[in-house]
Formats: sequence, C-alpha cells, structure tokens
Amino acid sequence: MCTHFHYPPPELQRELEQIAQAVCASGKGILAADESTSTIGKRLDGIGVKNTEENRRDYRELLFTAPAELSDYISGVLLFHETVYQTTADGKSMMELLRRRKLIPGIKVDTGVVSLMGTDAEKTTQGLDELSKRCSQYKKDGCQFAKWRCVLRIGLNTPSYQAMLENANVLARYASICQANGLVPIVEPEVLPDGDHSLERAQKVTETVLAFVYKALHDHHVHLEGTLLKPNMVTAGKTSRLVYRAEDQARATVACLMRCVPPAVPGITFLSGGMTEEEATVMLCEINKVRGKKPWSLTFSFGRALQASVLRVWAGRKEQVFAAQQQLLNRARANSQAALGTYQSGSCKGVAAQADQFIKNHEY
Repeated sequence: MCTHFHYPPPELQRELEQIAQAVCASGKGILAADESTSTIGKRLDGIGVKNTEENRRDYRELLFTAPAELSDYISGVLLFHETVYQTTADGKSMMELLRRRKLIPGIKVDTGVVSLMGTDAEKTTQGLDELSKRCSQYKKDGCQFAKWRCVLRIGLNTPSYQAMLENANVLARYASICQANGLVPIVEPEVLPDGDHSLERAQKVTETVLAFVYKALHDHHVHLEGTLLKPNMVTAGKTSRLVYRAEDQARATVACLMRCVPPAVPGITFLSGGMTEEEATVMLCEINKVRGKKPWSLTFSFGRALQASVLRVWAGRKEQVFAAQQQLLNRARANSQAALGTYQSGSCKGVAAQADQFIKNHEY
C-alpha cells in the first residue's frame, strides 16, 4: 500500500534534526560561497581578477579567515566541490578553517540546469546520477548539509504543470538521497524575479510551486524536521510598472509560507534573488517583523547579497584582505539583526550596498 513505509531510524532523525537546527540557529544564517567555477569567474572578471585556481583559493581563504566574530552571525557555509578539497596558501585545509571557526560546512550537489523538452524554455536540474555515492563521500569529508537549486520562471504560460511536477520530484529525490547519507538537504525551488508580473501573481505562483514541492517531499517520505527550505522572497517582477513597499512584499511572503510550508520544517533560509545587499537585508527584516504565527526560523542564505562589497574592496589586492573581511562582518551582522527583526534600514554602509545584483535568467 502507498501508506506503508518506514520512518528513518531514530538516531538518523536526531542527527538530521540537530544539524538543521544548528544551521538555522536564532540570529544566524548561511554564507553561500558555492559559486561554480564559471560563475565565480564572472564575479572575478567584474573586479578585474583572472579566474584562476589560485585567485579562487585566495578569495575563499579571505572569506573563511575572517575574524572569529563571523560565527556570531553565520552558522554555515555552502561550498562548491573544488573548495571542499582546496588548501590555503600555506597548506591548511579549507574545511579545517571552517571547523576552527565553528562554521558548519555544506555542499552544492546539483550539476546545473538543463532544458525541459516540450516546454516554453523551462528548466529542470541534473545531478541525480551517482548522487548517493557523492553524498556519502562528502559526509565522510566533513560536510553536514547540502543544496540543490531548481528554477522556475513566471510568464504568460509558465511555470507549467510539467515543470512544477518535474522540479518538485527532482528536489524530493535529492532530499531523500541526502538524508539517507546523513546530510541535511536544503530544498531550493527558486521562482525567478524576471518579468513584469504583479506581486499577487508572484505570490500565487510561489504558493503553487511550494505546494508541488511539499507534496513530492511527502510522497518520497522525506523527514521534514531534518530539512531546510531556501525559497525566493515574494516580490513583483523586476520590470513590473507596479511599485510595492518592502512591508507589503514581506506580508505576501509570510502569507505564502504559512499556506504551504509545514511547521515541521525548522528553518527557511531565503535567497536574495538579485536584490542589492541593502534591499535583501531590509526585506529579511520586514519578513521577521510581520505579525502573526511564524513557526520556523526565518533567516538568510545569501551569496551576492553578502559578497558584493567584499569583492569590490578586495579586488585581488592582498593589502585589502582585512578591509574586505570587515565588509563581510558588517553585512553578516546586519543580516543577523534582520533575522531577529531589529535591523535599522541604512545602518550598514557597504561600499556596494546599493549595487544592482540582478542577473537575467540566472542559472549558474
């Protein structure tokens, strides 16, 4: 019968729950440093730095050797495969750097998006082949959580039923495989901000996508207490003529989550979706200030919205490492305050705080 199945062993349930709760601890979030080689190349190119293994190492070493205060605001760091096995300039393991700073290592395990045949340019995500083997090895090598990103686009006829069903099932299968290997899966169904749609359309689409995702997670018997969700904040399309206040978009986001995300899920770690550093921080704060029941930790898993000012200050110069680390600390502290609903708009003065981070049809 379809209702006959076995829950994960109690010891595995406890392990997954403890990791998930540690990652979404009060006032802490995730530094998403899991850019693929090509994506980080684009970031480095933007500051005039060549995309070499040495430069990628130097930049990530900068992030991971930030003052110990960083762990007051950041619980975990998402990594790309290369970084898990990199060493610093003086031969220390990157993973050891994270452990010493009490930062939980996580790993991006999908291998990118591909076209979904029979749709209007919609996508699915690949990487399930040998995923269990890879997850097992990552766990042995110290990773405690994982991430898999799917993307859906709002258009006249999208997202389609086919795209929502396919991406939900891929996310559920990934989550099941992760849990079997002791990794907490971060489930990321991103509804892209591209388009001229209204806030109401964005909310309804995000609700529908999340409904598909949690139905699939249920069907695959995923232990929800040992998962995290990484959704988009609900915002109007980037080219919409309608202007909404941050508090209006925050209320739409919370309403969407309340309708679709089970309270068993311990934490929601928002992506920044191309917002500026300051916009992402303000939105997170407004979400946490919305009155009413919010049964999950509402925090951040930001990449561009934590690193824009860092990259601008560093620009490949060794003498700027400390100054760049201070930019990281400042924005991480601001997002920690936002996760507690206490951030004062404009109080964090990053050098790229207002710089546009939007990338059209962002796939990476």
